[in-house]
Amino acid sequence: MKSRNDIRNIAIIAHVDHGKTTLVDELLKQSGTFRANEHVEERAMDSNDLEKERGITILAKNTAVQYKDTKINILDTPGHADFGGEVERIMKMVDGVLLVVDAYEGTMPQTRFVLKKALEQKITPIVVVNKIDKDSARPEEVIDEVLDLFIELGANEEQLEFPVIYASAINGTASPDPDPANQEENMASLFEAIIENIPAPIDNREEGLQFQVALLDYNDYVGRIGIGRVFRGTMKVGQQVALMKLDGSVKQFRVTKIFGFIGLKRVEVEEAVAGDLIAVSGMEDINVGETVTPVDQQEALPVLRIDEPTLQMTFLVNNSPFAGREGKFVTARKIEERLKAQLETDVSLRVENTDSPDVWVVSGRGELHLSILIENMRREGYELQVSKPEVIVREIDGVRCEPVERVQIDVPEEHTGAIMESIGARKGEMLDMINNGSGQVRLLFNVPARGLIGYSTEFLTLTRGYGIMNHTFDSYQPMATGQVGGRRQGVLVSMESGKTTQYGIMQVEDRGVIFVEPGTDIYEGMIVGEHNRESDLTVNIVKAKQMTNMRSANKDQTTTMKKPRIMSLEESLEYLNDDEYCEVTPESIRLRKKILDKNERERVQKKKKYAEQQ
Repeated sequence: MKSRNDIRNIAIIAHVDHGKTTLVDELLKQSGTFRANEHVEERAMDSNDLEKERGITILAKNTAVQYKDTKINILDTPGHADFGGEVERIMKMVDGVLLVVDAYEGTMPQTRFVLKKALEQKITPIVVVNKIDKDSARPEEVIDEVLDLFIELGANEEQLEFPVIYASAINGTASPDPDPANQEENMASLFEAIIENIPAPIDNREEGLQFQVALLDYNDYVGRIGIGRVFRGTMKVGQQVALMKLDGSVKQFRVTKIFGFIGLKRVEVEEAVAGDLIAVSGMEDINVGETVTPVDQQEALPVLRIDEPTLQMTFLVNNSPFAGREGKFVTARKIEERLKAQLETDVSLRVENTDSPDVWVVSGRGELHLSILIENMRREGYELQVSKPEVIVREIDGVRCEPVERVQIDVPEEHTGAIMESIGARKGEMLDMINNGSGQVRLLFNVPARGLIGYSTEFLTLTRGYGIMNHTFDSYQPMATGQVGGRRQGVLVSMESGKTTQYGIMQVEDRGVIFVEPGTDIYEGMIVGEHNRESDLTVNIVKAKQMTNMRSANKDQTTTMKKPRIMSLEESLEYLNDDEYCEVTPESIRLRKKILDKNERERVQKKKKYAEQQ
């Protein structure tokens, strides 16, 4: 078979923060893809506001650079396991991967996760040891770690012979030599390694068309856009083709537009041939994994497997006393439309209706996956309430099984005891402990996913902020018995509505940690702090000080108040208990009890206790 030597298809994979997106920036700049006067933003591939703020890639993106006579299609993939569905499908579109590994941190849980996906598809790897300019870089040891990981994941002989390039993406330099002093001025050695080692696609443009969709995009003008690879044959604008659906049915349509990629732009093209990565519009209900073929030669490619959700939450219309004050979109119809729109492009998400018209069960790949959806919705002006995240339990061979995460923790030596004890209490099982003598210890555990909900706050407290925790989905295993995880402390619940006062807050400060500042609007049943005992306590923090002629109003100014704990959206979601909701609006994140009235809450609890005793 002859090959197309003018093209290479690669994906860049790595753990979060190991420098994938910065590396893509440099490849774009150095290939001459941009004009000399064209302004290129930092981390140009991260287009979404949230990606820029958090410094993570959420959606897979494609770009292409021209190096000498070869077009290199590059797919920048997410590093988080929550977006693993994207990584898996991208592996089907490419012939090789650049595995980027930090020269100090070495292999991490997500490195393992993304590499496993690549090796399963028998893809050719090139290892890029990035951040070689760091004082703490240890390239030789990191390559040993990478080799161990390849062997552990069952790489074949060819894959174990991977070429290694040492790079500093931030400085735009690379070299096959591990000595930082021998870095070359540019990334030419990386470009050359790609062209020499990554197989060129097979040129079978004369055969019948096969194009498979791996990613979806949506545009108000042309509707759904299917992004994928032409595996065989040729596709032309105006051609009548058959779309082979996942359910076995076949639909015919005409290709209205084909886009190729160059730099960060989509460029309209008239035709695409085997080996090209393209975006196609003209099909209303195209889905990931479906195959486009000629009408008279319908051969479908194997269906792409999409990771099933592991976590679910209930989304509700906001019904708190402050409902409709801050949001633009507050009705059930608007929220449902927004969730349905998300399904157009996010294939790992599931949205189910319930008996109630304003309640939905939304399932995703993890807390990060769902919290990013909620954060995007609040930024767009939506107001809603969500319940505590719950893991999705499955029945496998008649046994109830739950998702288990592989957790890697790096902590200073003195905190290892406390961490092992706290993970043990959450039914975690220790796999390994590595002490490399630097005062830092690396611990590896398998922990039930429900044990990790709400653990990050406790983890930061136990390690005084010096610990680093990474985790990724491992497998489904039989349910652990007994209580796993959950919040130990009770909460301080407001008994009144009004504005919080400094006097009111100071009256209850010694009972726990306060979550609100003076002058905050609160309502009855809202959670205003954490109790330092296991039970909930109802408090009045809107109480003003009674003035007498003996005491002047400014006497209070001499007393100091503790700083309140302000929680982010993720921390708030993790903090929730079964009887609580998180109210999310464009301006506020509030925690509340499901039942706002104190007497009603107590009545329900008594009933529940009575039922348990029977």
